[in-house]
Amino acid sequence: MENLYYGIITIFICIPGYYYAYRQYSRSNIMVALLLIMLCGLLLRIYTATDFYLHAWDERYHALVAKNLINDPLKPMLYNNPVLPFDYRNWTANHIWIHKQPIPLWTMALSMSLFGVNEIALRLPSVILTTLGIGITFYIGRYFFNSRVGIIAAFLFSIHGLIIELTAGRVATDHTDVFFLFFVQLSVLLAIRYFQSKRAVFNILCGISTGLAILSKWLPALIVLPVWLLLALDTQSFSRKKIILNFFILLVVIALISMPWQWYIFNEFPKEALWESSFNLKHITEALENHGKPFYYHFDKIRILYGEFIYLALIWFFWKTIRQLKNFRRLILLTWIIIPLIFFSIAKTKMQAYTLFAAPAFFILAALFWDFLFIYRNRFRYKMLISIILILAIAFPIIYSIERTKPFTIRERNPQWTKELRTLNEQIKEKKNIVVFNSEHPIETMFYTDCAAYSTTPDSSALCSLHEKGYEIYIRNDLKTERINNHHQKSDLLITGPHTQYVRWRGKE
Repeated sequence: MENLYYGIITIFICIPGYYYAYRQYSRSNIMVALLLIMLCGLLLRIYTATDFYLHAWDERYHALVAKNLINDPLKPMLYNNPVLPFDYRNWTANHIWIHKQPIPLWTMALSMSLFGVNEIALRLPSVILTTLGIGITFYIGRYFFNSRVGIIAAFLFSIHGLIIELTAGRVATDHTDVFFLFFVQLSVLLAIRYFQSKRAVFNILCGISTGLAILSKWLPALIVLPVWLLLALDTQSFSRKKIILNFFILLVVIALISMPWQWYIFNEFPKEALWESSFNLKHITEALENHGKPFYYHFDKIRILYGEFIYLALIWFFWKTIRQLKNFRRLILLTWIIIPLIFFSIAKTKMQAYTLFAAPAFFILAALFWDFLFIYRNRFRYKMLISIILILAIAFPIIYSIERTKPFTIRERNPQWTKELRTLNEQIKEKKNIVVFNSEHPIETMFYTDCAAYSTTPDSSALCSLHEKGYEIYIRNDLKTERINNHHQKSDLLITGPHTQYVRWRGKE
C-alpha cells in the first residue's frame, strides 16, 4: 500500500506543478516554467527509481559489473571470482564482461563509491541525466523553432513513460540507453552552440560528447554527424573549407575519445572483445535472444511511445520538409528521426528502446505540430475536431506515462528476497571466500553480498574440491517450494527469512 500512497502524493504534487509551469509560461516567465517542468520530471523519476531491488533485465547485470568496477575500473567483471567453469561468450554468467560500453558502468560505479552500494546510488546518474535532458530538449526545440515548441517538447520529455522506466531500471537496456540518449542530445546542443558562437571549444565539446555517446552504446551515436553537417549548411556563414576543417577536427576528437577503450579491450581481453564485436554485428543480420520483430516494428511502436497523433505529425512534417528542402532545420529534425527508424527497422534484432536517442526530435516534432494546429485552429473548417486533436495530443502521452510509471498500482517495491539477501550479507560480511549455491537470484546475491553465487549446485566432488581450496560453501534451501538440496549436513544454518535457509556445507558425511 505504501507504493500507492507515494504514487498518489507524487501525482498530486506534479499536477499543480505542471499547471503552475503553464501559468508562468503564459506570463512569459519561460525559465521559471522550464525549471518547474524539470522539477516535476525529477519528482516522477525519483518516485519510479525508488524500487528497492534490482530489476531482472538488464539492470542486475549492469549493477553487478558497476559494483565490481569500483575496485578495478579497467577490468569489467560479472563474476569477479568465478569458482566454477564458465563460457566467456555467455554475457549472463561469464567473468570478463564487455557486453556493453563502459561510460554508464563507470558512472554508476562512481556513484556507488560515493553513496554506497545500493539501488538508489546505482540509478542516481540516470535520474540526473534524464532530468537535464528535459532542459536540453527545450533549448534544441527553441533554437529550431520557438519557445513554445521548446517548452511543450520539454514537458513531453519530462513525462515520457519509457524514459522514466529506463531511468528506474525497470525495462531492458535501462541505464545504457539513458546515457546514450543524453550524450546524443547533448552533442546536438553543443553543435548548435558552436554554430551560434563560432567558438572552437564547442566543436571540441561536441566531439567529446559524441565520443562518450559511442562509449555508451556504440556507433549509432554517429547520427550526430549528419546533424552537424546540416547545421553547418543552415548557418550559411562558414566557407566550405572551414566546414571541412572543423568536421575533420570533430572526427579526430570523437576518435580520440572512443577508440582507446576499443584498443584496450582488444589487447587485454582479445577473445571476449572479438566475440562481442561479432555479436554486435549479428544484431543486424540475426534476431538475437528472441528479439526478432517484423520490419515495421519501430514504425508501429512510435504510436505507443509518442502518442497516436505522431503519425499525423510525421506526415504533415514530411510534406512541409519536402516542399522546402532548403529549410535545413526541418531537414535536421527529419534526419534525426528517419535514419534511426530505417536503420533499426532493417536490423533483425529489435527492441523498443533502440531508437530512443531520436526521442528529443520526436518531442520537438509533436510540439511543433501542436503549435501549428493551435496557431491556425480558427482557419480549419472543423474547429471542434482540431480542438479535440489538441487535447488528445497532450492527453495520450500523459496516459501512457501513468500506465508505465504505475503511480496508482499496488506493487511490492521492497520484496522479501531482497530483505533476505541483505540479512545474509549482515551474517557473512566478516567472512571471506563464500560461495552460495542453489541461489534463486545469483546475480543479485553477488550485488548485495561479497560472495560468489550460482543458481545450481555442483556434484559432491566439485564441492569437495572447492572446500579443499578454502572456500566456505552455503547451499540455499527454499522452504516454501521445498526446493531442498541434500548435498550438505543439516547443521550450521543461516536463517534469513520465513521461507529461506542457507546451510553450510562441511564436506562429505
